[in-house]
Amino acid sequence: MAFDPASLKYDAQGLIPAIAQDHATGEVLMMAWMNAESLARTLETGVVTYWSRSRQAFWAKGETSGHIQRLIDLRIDCDRDCLLMQVDQTGPACHTNRRSCFYTALRGGGEEILTAPMA
Repeated sequence: MAFDPASLKYDAQGLIPAIAQDHATGEVLMMAWMNAESLARTLETGVVTYWSRSRQAFWAKGETSGHIQRLIDLRIDCDRDCLLMQVDQTGPACHTNRRSCFYTALRGGGEEILTAPMA
């Protein structure tokens, strides 16, 4: 069955949420947005490319930091409105220099920082 990016359900801005997960450990690394063109670029190059809503521009993960995400596997959820990308992550995934963007937990009514920035 051939994949057609137009078969996905994008929001009113033409975007779809994309979750990056470490393919080896299952750790959730980050969530960002993609559009049909960034998805096509990702599939063509193997380097995960997102759409930056703030800059209104394509954002190939790691293009300035060197913390590249290489696509290993792409999954589509049952409603076809969210993507799960299993990736090989070089260095930290988060702009705070942490492995994952999900480093804050709510515990006992307060926030707890779980991980420090990578050295």
